[in-house]
Parts: sequence; C-alpha cells; structure tokens
Amino acid sequence: MTISLKRSAVWLPEGYEDAAFIAKESGIPKEVIEKKMGIIKKCRAPKDCHPSQMAINAAKRALEGIDPESIDLVIWTGSEYKDYHVWSAGIFVQRELGLKNAWAFDMAARCSSNVVGLKIAKNMMIADKKINRVLLCGGHRTGDLVNYKDETSRFLYNLSDGGAALLVERSEEDFNPILESSVITDGAFSLDVIIPGGGTVKRSRDGLGDTDTYLTCPDIVGMRERLADRSIENFLKVIKDSATESMNKPIDYLSLLHMKKSAHDAILNGLELKEEQSIYLDQYGHFGAPDQVLSLGLAERRGLLKKGDHISLASAGIGYTWSAVSLRWDGPTFNQESLNGFES
Repeated sequence: MTISLKRSAVWLPEGYEDAAFIAKESGIPKEVIEKKMGIIKKCRAPKDCHPSQMAINAAKRALEGIDPESIDLVIWTGSEYKDYHVWSAGIFVQRELGLKNAWAFDMAARCSSNVVGLKIAKNMMIADKKINRVLLCGGHRTGDLVNYKDETSRFLYNLSDGGAALLVERSEEDFNPILESSVITDGAFSLDVIIPGGGTVKRSRDGLGDTDTYLTCPDIVGMRERLADRSIENFLKVIKDSATESMNKPIDYLSLLHMKKSAHDAILNGLELKEEQSIYLDQYGHFGAPDQVLSLGLAERRGLLKKGDHISLASAGIGYTWSAVSLRWDGPTFNQESLNGFES
C-alpha cells in the first residue's frame, strides 16, 4: 500500500507586476530587482479574486475525472490572509467543490504549508485507514501585503498571487510515493515578520494606519544577522535529512520556493546540484506554498524528469519553518492546462 501524489495543479492569474513597476514604486534600480531579487515579473490577481476562489480553481483542475464523493479530507494549505478573518476557508472550499463525504480543516505553516501539509496528510492516512483521498489546496494573494515604500520588507517584494492543489491517495499501485520529510522551526524569528494591525495586539476596531496593514520587519538588522547564520544551513539540513531517509540515490530535481538568486544558488551548490536540476521562478514570483507545485509542474512540462527520479520539495516559511519532503517520480501528476498562456 502506497501513499502517493496522484494529481497536482496551480491556478495563476493573468495580471502581473514587472521589475519596471516595482522599480518605480520602490525606487530600487530595475537591474537590482531583476538580477539580485530575481523578479522579472510576478503574478497578481484582480481585486475581486479571493484566496478561496484561487484554491477552488486549482482544485478543479487537480480533480478532473475524479469522483468528488471519493474525497475524504480537505486540508486548506493556503494563506492565513484570506477572504475573511477567523474563517475556515477549507470548509467553504469543500462545499463549493461538492465534496459531500469529506471533512475539512485549515492548517498554517506560512510558505511551508504544502510541504508540511503533505507530511500531515500522509501521517493521518497511515493512522486512519478510512482516509483514502486527501485534497490539499489553498489560495494566496499576499501580493496585497507588500509595501514597496518599506525598506525593511524588500525581501518580501517577490510575494505574488495564485492557487495550488495536491491530491494524495492511498493506492495499491506503487506510483509517485510520498517518502520521508523533515521540518525545523526556530522561534527566534517568530516576531520578525508581522502585520502590525488586525490582531489582538492592535485591533482593527481601535483604528489602524495604512502601514499597519502591510507585512513589515521590526528588526531587519537582527533578522538578517540571525538568518545569515542559520537559513542556508537549515535548508540544507531538512533537504538532506529527508532525502537520506527516502531513497538510496541523490536528489535528481529540487522543487524550491522563489528567493533571491544568490540564496537559490547557494542551496544548489550545497547539494552539489546543477542549475538545470531546479527551476528559478523569476517569471512568477513567490506565491507562498504553491511554489513547489508550480516548480514540479514546470519540470514535467519541460521534460526534466524521468521515471524513478528522486524529487525533493523544499520551502521555508517566515516564523521560521524550514521543511522538505521527498517523493519518487514515476509519472506526470500535473494538470498542464494550469500553465496555458504562461509556458509555450
């Protein structure tokens, strides 16, 4: 019996902000945005397209040809910035998709939500034999939370909009098994990236200023010093730990979130991987949790994968959570219609 990745899909909006726009808004040279930050352009959704709808759009693609009544569980792996505060998006998505036999809950590990979600889904399926199909899905429009005038949040300028979905199933067929995972959290970073207003510390009803509604970094100098010591090291540790426990062969493809180019290259170098063993998402931006789904789909589309390849999905979520999960790639999972209009 195998817990496998059966289907995957993304939903990407047609709108975008490019390096020229970000340069104009921020005052940072366009060349720096393109070369250092790694942003040629990033996806932005229309104002009336909310995270739940992005998740639904992606999930419909992942579930094409699948009986909706065969889904046992829905896990929302989208943004905490969603349609409404204190709201269960997963239950709404379950209803909209007609998943009558499922139950649902929301989970949050910031940009690591899909990777951690795969770990949770697999463990729940092992523990509960009644759960045979799990849909992980979520939408993100964290591009709304970027303040281009805030110098402390420059590392967040890549935040973009989109949705992703993953279908995990228990199968007799040994196909695309989800293997071992590894997660590190470090509370030393827990207050480094926040939205100051809207919570119980600074309540909306007491009145907020405009800047209270954007992501910001109260101690950017301290955060940079701490990240310099730990970030790449922790990335490499979770990737290596999950990979070593998963397959008796090196990683063939690394499905990685978008980050500045120098950090991306440092991780590849630390794993002794070639440039073509990962895809740099400078044409899309950083969606959050969907990055790994998009990267895997692009790799399938470009013919970079072969049967039996060792795939590692890796991410980091501010707070900070570093995470990685390995799978063996035995065949396509990705709904390629997801990329129509984005990849020729």
